[in-house]
Amino acid sequence: MGSRRKSRELALQALYQVDITGDPAEKALYDLKQRNPEDQEVIDFSGILVQAVLDNMVQIDDAIMKAAENWAINRMALIDRNIIRLGVAQLLVLQEQVPPKVAIDESIELAKKFGDEESSRFINGVLDKIFKDMVKKEN
Repeated sequence: MGSRRKSRELALQALYQVDITGDPAEKALYDLKQRNPEDQEVIDFSGILVQAVLDNMVQIDDAIMKAAENWAINRMALIDRNIIRLGVAQLLVLQEQVPPKVAIDESIELAKKFGDEESSRFINGVLDKIFKDMVKKEN
């Protein structure tokens, strides 16, 4: 498994922990570091991803609500919601570090691994719509 993919998995775990327990991001990241001390590069990128989501949550959730018609954020499965947030953060905030196709593809892979059988299609649809809207705004 690539280090960026591992970083995304760890970031998803941290966001899930924050969502479920209400822990601050710092605690979730600290817990990740304690469980995975062997690769600082993986932990560092995980932290970048988590901070990108948490620091831009309003903008990210806004984009998701516009793209996921008939779906309220709080009604989405926790895993799906956090995978989408990670993907949107990469599209909107980290676009210089992560190409859009990579952000979408990696989100789909996370959905296949951690979501249910419908997650990958749902997540792909939402992220693809957000990406297309971004491209329209740029033109």
